[in-house]
Amino acid sequence: MKSIEFRVLLGLSSCALFLAGAQAWGWTNHNATPMPVIQEPQAPPSQTAPDQATPNPDSSKTSTFTGTIVKDGEQYVLRDSSGSVYKLDDSSRAQAFEGKTVKVTGRLDANSKMIHVDSIQGLAS
Repeated sequence: MKSIEFRVLLGLSSCALFLAGAQAWGWTNHNATPMPVIQEPQAPPSQTAPDQATPNPDSSKTSTFTGTIVKDGEQYVLRDSSGSVYKLDDSSRAQAFEGKTVKVTGRLDANSKMIHVDSIQGLAS
């Protein structure tokens, strides 16, 4: 009788040691439902205005932008010194300034990165 009790006790001890070792080594039930990962909301990236954007005293929405006129496909755009590119609503007015540094006065639509041009003036390089 003691022999049977000893074997049962030895078997239970072996099972307990095996389960403790399996848990320590990460052998777990892979059928468990994974916990969802909750991410904190991220702030939208900050937008930077072109070089030397200064508000015009007459209108809080009109600004001055300085950069170089470059051709992008069929359109002419303004590229500032940081490399940001801004579309011009009347690209044909900028054609005469291709490759030159200019000052563009207008209103920026930040969503589309388009400047609604009031005027374009060439600057001395």
